[in-house]
Amino acid sequence: MAISDVARVFGLRTSAIRYYEQIGIIPRAMRKNGQRRYDNSVLFRLAVVQRARETGFTLEEIRELFFGFPPGTRPPKRWQQLSQRKIAELRNRMKRLKTMETLLKRVEKCRCDALDECGERILRQSDQESQPPSNEASAYGLNFGVTSRRAKEVRRKK
Repeated sequence: MAISDVARVFGLRTSAIRYYEQIGIIPRAMRKNGQRRYDNSVLFRLAVVQRARETGFTLEEIRELFFGFPPGTRPPKRWQQLSQRKIAELRNRMKRLKTMETLLKRVEKCRCDALDECGERILRQSDQESQPPSNEASAYGLNFGVTSRRAKEVRRKK
């Protein structure tokens, strides 16, 4: 099978196939008249690569899937270990996204006249992070929970 045929099956560019070959994710192709020729096993390998990419695995993680386990490690064990790490990563990312959404909703309620005023209120709020938000800070939607040590250092130097 020519490289263009393999690429077409998966909707990839031929350069992607060559790159996968270069980094060892797929085996080096045989050459016939100077052209790469693949057998059907490369399709099976690329099907695994494509599924891994669809589920968010990086190329390095995909390399680990193929080569990062002792010989004889069965696929379910490989998928399970990598999936558990990826799920934990996704949960952390979702938590950060939820926090970002909350903060964005709060800044939408800002009533400051200048960005410096916002900054001042944010820094003031960071001093009060262990206390319930003041009515003033809440009114401006500035209950950010900022914990920046750098912000505190800047204030001390004033």
